[in-house]
Amino acid sequence: MHFWVAQAHLCALPPHEMPPEDSAMRSFPVTAIAIFILSLAISSSWAQRLQCQPRSYHFGRVQIGDSASSSFQLENTGTRVLQILSVSESGAEFSVGSLQLPAYINPGESLSLPVSFTPTVAGHVTGTVTITSNDLRSPQTADLGGTGTSPDARQLSVNPSSLNFGNVAVGTTASLAATLTAANGDVTISSDGTTNSEFTITGLTLPVTIPYGQSVEATIQFTPTAGGTVTAQDQFISNAGDSPTGEQLAGTGVSQDPLYVSLSWEPGESGMAGYNIYRGNTHGGPYNRINSSLLGSTSYADYSVVDGATYYYVATEVDEQGKESGYSSEAEAQIPAN
Repeated sequence: MHFWVAQAHLCALPPHEMPPEDSAMRSFPVTAIAIFILSLAISSSWAQRLQCQPRSYHFGRVQIGDSASSSFQLENTGTRVLQILSVSESGAEFSVGSLQLPAYINPGESLSLPVSFTPTVAGHVTGTVTITSNDLRSPQTADLGGTGTSPDARQLSVNPSSLNFGNVAVGTTASLAATLTAANGDVTISSDGTTNSEFTITGLTLPVTIPYGQSVEATIQFTPTAGGTVTAQDQFISNAGDSPTGEQLAGTGVSQDPLYVSLSWEPGESGMAGYNIYRGNTHGGPYNRINSSLLGSTSYADYSVVDGATYYYVATEVDEQGKESGYSSEAEAQIPAN
């Protein structure tokens, strides 16, 4: 699969210069910072390229002593035979299926890597799968998560399992609701908190008892103090067997007069479903995807940049079968310091 980018424009806007409303492809005059205009092209052929799907998996709630299984698809999206050299996992309650190593994957083909979760104690646990190969980006990791539960113990569920506040102006507050539900008996929440002070929990007068089968609502607030993406977890301490219970939190602080990087490109092959944008902090990667869902347009504005940083961007194209192209050549954006 080839994804050609004829030209990309990357612009970091200085304070008090807002992005144009009519066109994301438009450049801006050089003032305090440079405009980045460069020609990019996706490499027409990658030698060996490992694509692991999904990049993370959560097994949900599994009773102690039971097992839940899933699998990761390891695909070679390159042009030469991919060699899987080793596979390992962290987290004693997670295990990966056996592979005859080294394993070989021809271009365009894939193999399935089984993964299982067998909790031995109540509570949430995390782990990783690490895969080494002859891909130049090796090793690659995939995140694992799961919650062990006792069939007789009280349980407290928090829904949704994650909250993303999106872009929030620095110094302002955004709020989202979380629903707490008791199962297998009455649940008393004695305390709560978050792992980052930019997130707070309101709406509960503690201690509070939730009768069996009923729910209460808490409000999670995000008040960013600086630009950039922040992640955390809220936690509710209770007499439930799976205490502490919580959900993943994320939000991006945006300056009132934001700096941002604007990217634009020309579409590649026909029949494509969309695009992904990846960003790294060092030349050559590693890169992390920064768009939360597949992009349907050929432009993207990254508002999660911070003063004085340098970022490296690459793009990929995804076809209607969900196959993703290799990375484009790299684009560099230097954000000026205030």
